[in-house]
Amino acid sequence: MTSVEAVKDLVESAARLAKLHLDTSELSRRWLHVQGVARRANELSGTVDEPDRPVLVAAAWLHDIGYAPDLIKTGMHSIDGALYLKDLDYPERIVALVAHHTGARYEAAERGLIKELDRFPREESAVADALAAADLTTSPDGMPITVQDRIDEILNRYPEHSSVYRAISRARPALVEQTVRVVNQ
Repeated sequence: MTSVEAVKDLVESAARLAKLHLDTSELSRRWLHVQGVARRANELSGTVDEPDRPVLVAAAWLHDIGYAPDLIKTGMHSIDGALYLKDLDYPERIVALVAHHTGARYEAAERGLIKELDRFPREESAVADALAAADLTTSPDGMPITVQDRIDEILNRYPEHSSVYRAISRARPALVEQTVRVVNQ
């Protein structure tokens, strides 16, 4: 298999795996979001080096796979998704991007799961920024949205006492900055 075929297969296998776990009546809205994030990642792929583009798109397809009920172990979707992908021997970089996507460190701190998150190397890169930007500029229904409106939507969806609400509230400035770095390129 040539490297071009391997790259194409990586993205296609990520899309198939996401569809397998998220294209259900229970998760239909999450599946719409994931498809939209993958589209947005494709649009933003020009902001990363060419060899990193399939990594970005594959991670976009897989970023929310940990919401699948049969994959829940810790209750934090980014860690649960990464654990599953690691068990499948997905490339370590994609596993780590899924684990740490979109302010996951803030939520892990709220949930007391920093040790579990730290099992995966944290990447601070244009790819990590583009993944967060794709996630934060895609609505729950897979449509384009501003980062401010997306964060407001998340905060409206969760009660103030929830770990997600507290984490996103704390992470907001960093998430906006991360998204602006990508979108304004």
